[in-house]
Amino acid sequence: MFTRHNRRRVSPGVKTPRTTSTHKKSASPTRGEVGRGFESAELRQADLQAFVEKVSLDFFGRPFTHQAIYNNRLQTTGGRYHLADHHIDFNPKMAHRADFIGIVKHELTHYHLHLAHRGYQHKDADFKKLLQQVGGLRYAPALEPRKQQSVKWHYRCQNGHDFYRKRRVDTKKYRCGQCRTQLTLVE
Repeated sequence: MFTRHNRRRVSPGVKTPRTTSTHKKSASPTRGEVGRGFESAELRQADLQAFVEKVSLDFFGRPFTHQAIYNNRLQTTGGRYHLADHHIDFNPKMAHRADFIGIVKHELTHYHLHLAHRGYQHKDADFKKLLQQVGGLRYAPALEPRKQQSVKWHYRCQNGHDFYRKRRVDTKKYRCGQCRTQLTLVE
């Protein structure tokens, strides 16, 4: 039986490519190539790491010795502190906001309290007190206003109750939820 990590099933007589140290790695970019796209993300990561380390020393008086990275999968949260390996993810959509430092302070509050074996959760008094002392944000700011859902279908029952839907309703099958009378489509 083969395990997942050490062997691959291969038909007899079929040669498969192996990765060895003889393969050439891509050369590191020169100074002119850095701004051409994919390397600029690495520069932003380095800037983020330096910024988080500076905020940690300035406001908490303790060094940040782990990794701070951008995570494009974060949608509505400003950041996320990982308990297992102590790294912090930040939402890159919030990085250009004026209150981004408040998000960094919030995640660093989780970080320093967890490493000090004190209450690091949002509900803990230690967390609330330290967050207020350093001036961090309690909640992530809204990125943009939520888009309004378009209302396509307007129904009215026989007693005048209005009923708005995104999808069409079978008026023979469904009735008004308030008075149980028949619905009619309003044009």
